[in-house]
Amino acid sequence: MTPFLDSELTPSERGQNAMFRVIPMPLERTVSFGAGTAMGPGAILSASDELERLCNGSEPCANGITTEPCVDCDGPLPEVMERLAKRTQTAVENGKIPVTLGGEHSLTYGAVMGVMRGLGKPVGIVQIDAHADLRIAYQGEKHSHASVMHLLSEQGVRLAQFGVRALCQQEAESREKYDVFFRDAEELVVNNIFEVDLPDDFPELVYVSFDVDGLDPSQMPATGTPVPGGLSYYQALRLVEHCLKGRTCVGLDVVELAPDGNAAWDFTAAQITYRLMAAAI
Repeated sequence: MTPFLDSELTPSERGQNAMFRVIPMPLERTVSFGAGTAMGPGAILSASDELERLCNGSEPCANGITTEPCVDCDGPLPEVMERLAKRTQTAVENGKIPVTLGGEHSLTYGAVMGVMRGLGKPVGIVQIDAHADLRIAYQGEKHSHASVMHLLSEQGVRLAQFGVRALCQQEAESREKYDVFFRDAEELVVNNIFEVDLPDDFPELVYVSFDVDGLDPSQMPATGTPVPGGLSYYQALRLVEHCLKGRTCVGLDVVELAPDGNAAWDFTAAQITYRLMAAAI
C-alpha cells in the first residue's frame, strides 16, 4: 500500500523516529449492512498522497509519519485483535502515536487494549459515530462492530460519544450502566454545537475513534451504515479538537470507510486522518 502522505514526506520524516505510526487494518468480518470496509485503508492511503502538508495552521508530518505493513486479518477475531494490540502497544511504549486505518469498527478494541497495556494508565475514548456500538453482542459475535464499545466499557474504559442517532434500548441501558458521556446528533446539529466540555473526571489520556458514518451521508455516503441527520465535517472535527484541549491524545483510528468509486469520500477520510494528527500534537 502507498505510505500515508508519501509524496510530501522527506526521508527523515518517514523514518523510525516518526511520531505517527500508521497501521492499516483491512478488517471486514462482522459488517451487517453495506460492505467494502476491507478496501478502506488502501483508499485512505492512496488519497492521502494528494493532501497538502499544511493542516489547520501546522504541519503534522514534520513530526514524522511511518506507515507499517497491514495487520493480518485472517483467523479468529480474538487473535486478530491481539495482533493489532501488539502493534499499538509497541508504538506507545516507544513514545509514538498509533493511527489505525480501518476497516470495520470492531478493530478499536484491539487498538485501545494495546494502548492501555503500553501506557499502564486509564484511557478515555472520544468517539464520533452514528451508532453507540454498545450492544452486548450482535448476530452472535461479541467482537462485532456493533458491540466494540461495550467490550471496552467492560474493561473500565470511559466513553464520550458524539453524533449518535441510532441505538437500541439495551444500548441506552449500557450508557447508564457504564456512565457514558454523550451528546447525540440531533442536539448537536439542531443547536449548531461545535464545542462540548468533557466531564472533569474524564481521563487525561484520550484515544480518538472516528467512525466516518458519524458524518451526515450528504458529506460521507461511502460507509456501510449511513444514517441521516449526522454531523458536518467541521463540526465533528471541532468537537474532537475541543475535547483534546488540556488532554493528551495517545492514539486514534478512522474506520468504516467503504469506498464506492468516488474519490471525494476517500480524500475526505484521508483529510480527517491528517487533521486528527494535527489535533494530537
